[in-house]
Amino acid sequence: MNTPLLLIIWCRPHLVRNVIDAIRPVAPSRLFVASDGPSSARPGEAAKVAATRDLIEHKIDWPCQIKRFYSDKNQGCRRSVSRAISWFFEQVEGGIILEDDCLPHPDFFPYCANLLERYRYDTRVWSICGSNFQLGRKRGEASYYFSIHGDSWGWATWRRAWQHYPEAEWQWVNFRDAGRLDDIFPISRERDYWRGILDQLFLQGSPDSWAYQWWLASWMNNALHAWPNACLISNRGFDGDGTHTFGDNQFASLALQGLGELRHPEFVLPCRAADEFAFLHRRGGMGLIERERHGQYYPWVLRFRQMRKEGFHHYLYSRIRRKLGVGN
Repeated sequence: MNTPLLLIIWCRPHLVRNVIDAIRPVAPSRLFVASDGPSSARPGEAAKVAATRDLIEHKIDWPCQIKRFYSDKNQGCRRSVSRAISWFFEQVEGGIILEDDCLPHPDFFPYCANLLERYRYDTRVWSICGSNFQLGRKRGEASYYFSIHGDSWGWATWRRAWQHYPEAEWQWVNFRDAGRLDDIFPISRERDYWRGILDQLFLQGSPDSWAYQWWLASWMNNALHAWPNACLISNRGFDGDGTHTFGDNQFASLALQGLGELRHPEFVLPCRAADEFAFLHRRGGMGLIERERHGQYYPWVLRFRQMRKEGFHHYLYSRIRRKLGVGN
């Protein structure tokens, strides 16, 4: 594969080993590897980082050019990943980006390579995503559809799009105060959801995430992102060691699916049904709507649903044990 690939690693060697095994069949000729450094505040992290980087030296066994961007100190997710992507695009015009917990299907690579070339000069399109969060719903008859939302779980983009990333940070307040979110999100609750996240990110400095700024940059430029009608990326990082991937998540470790023969959509337009579904189910929109609808009774609604799911006697027994502090 001649398409450049950026692999972002850190301190999870078991995940990196699996991703390298998935990359090996396409044998990219240009491989870029970025790694944040260990934190001195977390014992044992330096050894994990070293073990993960060691895999790059011993598991990359196909002929390729490898460039490394390693940090000695821990910079945090937001700074380390955004700097790695900027470093990548200082050297290439377009390429694929994979983080250590994102396991790709073999079809992911030709899909990205094809669309990187097809939309190389189409400034309406900003990225090619590999995930699928539509829970079995197909959007259109083509192999992929377009959305106003991007993703970070295995994707591809171009330098021409990434160059807008820095400006989103200092433009956020003016963009917000001009009411431009109203032009992007027809659902008021979705506007409030993203306004809250972006205010917290740019005004309070949390969470330690780079991706929200990337998505804001694309909204500011009325950009579109391609999404496959099959799951080409499975996030295996919900194992307790991830910075942002933890706990139960219905979109964790999804089964990979083949895309088959690539068919392009007739029009470059966003699929509003897919975007609405993503907010309601991926971003917790259903919960926000129900919380507003039921008000102070919302916790009781959740308990009632759980009781119906478990059965009255089992539910009551479990709550009594929890109250008494008895383990399962």
